[in-house]
Amino acid sequence: MFHFDRLACERIDPVNLFAVNDPSTHLQRGAGHIGIEMVSGQSAATSVWASSPLKILVPHPRGPSVWAYLSSFGGGLVAGDQTNLTVQLGPRTRCFLSTQASTKVYRNPAGLPCGHQLKANLDHDSLLVLAPDPVQAFAGSGYAQRHEFHLAPGSGLVLVDWLSSGRTECGERWAFDSFRSRNDVFVGGERLLLDSLFLDGAQGKRQSAHRLGRFNCLALVLVVGKSLAHAAQTILAEIAKLPVTRRGSLVMSASPVRDGALLRIAGESVEEVGRAIHQRLGFVSDLLQDDPWARKW
Repeated sequence: MFHFDRLACERIDPVNLFAVNDPSTHLQRGAGHIGIEMVSGQSAATSVWASSPLKILVPHPRGPSVWAYLSSFGGGLVAGDQTNLTVQLGPRTRCFLSTQASTKVYRNPAGLPCGHQLKANLDHDSLLVLAPDPVQAFAGSGYAQRHEFHLAPGSGLVLVDWLSSGRTECGERWAFDSFRSRNDVFVGGERLLLDSLFLDGAQGKRQSAHRLGRFNCLALVLVVGKSLAHAAQTILAEIAKLPVTRRGSLVMSASPVRDGALLRIAGESVEEVGRAIHQRLGFVSDLLQDDPWARKW
């Protein structure tokens, strides 16, 4: 079923042949790769490998779409953990990429670098749905992530990038030291979008009324590509019709981009934001020919 590349097959774990291999003599710590190709008319994971602390699970390796989930051996990112993932989608392939649970970022008193990078190349007529669970940064932590997407003409991208205020049940609200997130999207070699978010505790209390106030979750949703233009227009039209509610628990705005739409959401609860994301991305199930959120929402 799997056709692993030579690098990933050089060292096989005899205890668990389906475990992600760690060819430490070749791979940088925290590096990983997912390659998707068409095999006998279906999308198939043909190259999958990772090194600790990054872990890649592929419960749906072949079919109308490939489903893969990112995780970590420590249940989250600790001080000094940096992961770097590359994704390669061949022509006409479909891939849903998510996480097992929220990305937990633990306390980092030493201020060591901690973060995640992803670079994805989408060949023509391919589709990538990157929809992880939110980042949950603990008090005293620091985290930086960067996503870079290179789309060939005709390919499509659905991106969800969101974070929670932290462990609110423990009295932590926006108590992390810093959070950075950057998304770069290129289509045909031309930059389409650069979106960057930086939350720094040194600039004052983030929970103040003039900053994040009552909100405990922020989300960005990007739908882009000619194959997704109709879905993007539907999102823009639906958001334009929403009434403006004074001190609403959920606030959404949408902006057009070329062949797509950019949706921003702020909510008082992670669950409410998650439901809003799922509702706006209902079309994804038809594209993947299954509902990847059926057991989660």
